[in-house]
Amino acid sequence: MTCVAVLLLGSVVYASSHVMGWVGTATPKALANASCNGATSSQALKPGDVTINVYNSTARLGLAATVASSLQKQGFSIATIDNDPLGKALLGVGEIRHGQSGLEGAKLAALRLPGAKLVLDGRMDASVDMVVGKRFRALKVPPKVAPAKKAKATAHC
Repeated sequence: MTCVAVLLLGSVVYASSHVMGWVGTATPKALANASCNGATSSQALKPGDVTINVYNSTARLGLAATVASSLQKQGFSIATIDNDPLGKALLGVGEIRHGQSGLEGAKLAALRLPGAKLVLDGRMDASVDMVVGKRFRALKVPPKVAPAKKAKATAHC
């Protein structure tokens, strides 16, 4: 009877140790973390990394050109300046249209157009459309901040 009790107690202790991670198989090491495969970038996106198409959805002549000029002075690459190809008459400040790969660029552009609606569309490239609407008054110029330090690569990358 004593032998059975010792075996039972030993099994309980071993099972508890296994659950706590003290014994058993080691946790497998990850082959690479997210920053190794480019899923997250350690460097902040800069305006020069973003290509913007600037569109006017209002009857105000030259508005897209004025906005594009201001964006270009802030470092953005401008591809197209025109009236809204979708023909929408936006009553608000505007829209920032982008595909999945242009999400970070769209967020950066949206900092310049507070109140604009981010609109995900089906484009495959990272370009961004900034469409200014009726309530648009001026682009915001974000304050300059000190650049972030680069993250160091880990040994298992």
